[in-house]
Amino acid sequence: MTAPSVITFAEAIEKTAHEKHRHVLLGNGFSRAWKDDIFSYSALLDQATAKGLTPAARGVFDKLKTTDFETVMRALRDAATIVEHYTNGASPLTQRLEADAASLREILVQAIAGSHPARLTEITQAEFAHARTFLANFERTYTVNYDLLLYWTLMQAEIEPVLHPDDGFRTPDDGPCEYVTWGVENSNTQNTFYLHGALHLFDAGHELKKYTWTNTGIALMDQVRAALTAGLFPIFVSEGTSEQKLARIKHSDFLSRGYRSFANIGGCLFIHGHSMSPQDEHITSLIETNKVHTLAVGLRTPLSAGSLRIRDRCEGLVTART
Repeated sequence: MTAPSVITFAEAIEKTAHEKHRHVLLGNGFSRAWKDDIFSYSALLDQATAKGLTPAARGVFDKLKTTDFETVMRALRDAATIVEHYTNGASPLTQRLEADAASLREILVQAIAGSHPARLTEITQAEFAHARTFLANFERTYTVNYDLLLYWTLMQAEIEPVLHPDDGFRTPDDGPCEYVTWGVENSNTQNTFYLHGALHLFDAGHELKKYTWTNTGIALMDQVRAALTAGLFPIFVSEGTSEQKLARIKHSDFLSRGYRSFANIGGCLFIHGHSMSPQDEHITSLIETNKVHTLAVGLRTPLSAGSLRIRDRCEGLVTART
């Protein structure tokens, strides 16, 4: 890889038109580009407060001047470790910190489900067409998002351009039912990967289920909310540190398959709407060793502090590969 330079998305597509393999990694910016007031971290924090976030945990967001759930989870767990050290063992405060850190993950799921659009009809056909046109540039799609926007976009088969998504889910061996299941034997042609899970993917112990509208006629978000009400929890990697996220990924065949796929891609990689934060270093660091030779990273505001940090990380990737 050569040193980073700032060009437009259209120029990046043109420069990589000759590439045999071109892939994309999507972050929260993909969803925020549709409606920032729904998928921004501040909007999720408001939802989390309404869903039962404890006042003490809510105060941590304010103290740290952040709306990032993973930053607060990490801070709470670090604080619990320090308190345990100073008190020479478990204490009521340690238990309280650990409980708030653990509950924050479930509250985040509830917050996303609570703020999520209930019907895909809330997105216009023109908006879906724009998203599909963007995705049509890539052979494989990787996402760290939990929401349904990517899935909904890929399922709009009647809207041009034609896409051929495959997330590895198939009809169960015992015949059609209300859901479809994933198995590693069906992943050879998989080209869509939810690296951190998603709202519509549930671990049933002996199988991984994906809820669909096609098999039930019930709106997907209605199925998701019913499952949450019943105490079922989707596959959801939202731990506070990169190391904790990787440990969670390694305990799931589905997540591990996506992780290995990303580790082995070659050709050209576009990163869109992803902050390349330390919490996702388990993903970003794979670019240092995989076969990608051209990297294009989207910047919303090229001179902002966040964008400058991303550019520094890209410089680090180049240095690590030389």
